[in-house]
Amino acid sequence: MRVFGQYFLPAVMLTVLLFLSSLWLPQGRVQDCELSWFPCLSILSETKKHSTSTAGSCFCSCFSFLYPSVPQVESAATAGRLVSTSSNKPSNRNNINLNNSAGIGMCPGQSFQVSRLLLYLNAALGPASDVMLEPYLLCWEELIKFMEALGPLVGFFTGKVQEKITLIRLLMEEETAKFNFLSDSQFTHNPQRHAYSSVRSMLEAELQRGVVNFYRRTDSGSRTLLRLHRSLLWLQLLLEKVVDEGRSDGGRTLGALCAEAYEQALAPYHPWLLQQAAQLAFKAMPNRAALLPIVCVRTQEEAEPIIRIIIAAIREVHLRTQTELEQRTMMNLP
Repeated sequence: MRVFGQYFLPAVMLTVLLFLSSLWLPQGRVQDCELSWFPCLSILSETKKHSTSTAGSCFCSCFSFLYPSVPQVESAATAGRLVSTSSNKPSNRNNINLNNSAGIGMCPGQSFQVSRLLLYLNAALGPASDVMLEPYLLCWEELIKFMEALGPLVGFFTGKVQEKITLIRLLMEEETAKFNFLSDSQFTHNPQRHAYSSVRSMLEAELQRGVVNFYRRTDSGSRTLLRLHRSLLWLQLLLEKVVDEGRSDGGRTLGALCAEAYEQALAPYHPWLLQQAAQLAFKAMPNRAALLPIVCVRTQEEAEPIIRIIIAAIREVHLRTQTELEQRTMMNLP
């Protein structure tokens, strides 16, 4: 019994110390979690601007000591940190601050949330003009809700987008399993970065592994990302055309604007039958006033600044992705 007491107390103390050391909480942005090799339970992002700002917070779960997952966030406080940037080249900053004068908040009883989309877009802006992959996919899941709100006939677009999200996520899961195995087998943290943590790391890793083929179709993450990239441009152009159309009641319909954006961004890459199906879907779309409840406003005057904020955030993510694809001549993968 005396021997038991001699070793029991030190063992308990050692266990408590190990537990406390595992609860290290790195302070910073969501993007900083990606750079950490330790499990992070939470990251607090505090914004104090004037007397109306509030602190935003979100949980970040890093599995395998590496990969960050950005959860659903109910607070829109951090959305006020986004601002528009130049349309000519991607910003070097890790986040963009958008005009918080729009006062964007959560819209009760609605699936699509502007505040959540902006939060994910901001979280996707990684260091050195990179794009973090998980928040990027979360952006797309929110944009799917936006497209579904435009009408059921746009469903053939959302179905294809969801397929691409699922494919990239499967590649991420396979990479995580491989990474975990290597880390466990070596009894140490693998110094190599997770290949599917960001757009840049994914493109580079797939090139080095010979996964990308420039002459025939493959189910690579790079090719799949390119398809999502083109669709993101379509949505960006659509929103820009909605703003450019102004407040005129006699302007073009939402379907006509969708069709024009489609012709510019997607039609050159789609077969004739798919183009015809798209045109039919656009003709059945509601008028432009249907956008107002989707972005949780009542008038065009209220909608315009919010749509401009969304455009600026999407443009930054799109430009960064475009740069990474162009540097590796991946803009025309079959």
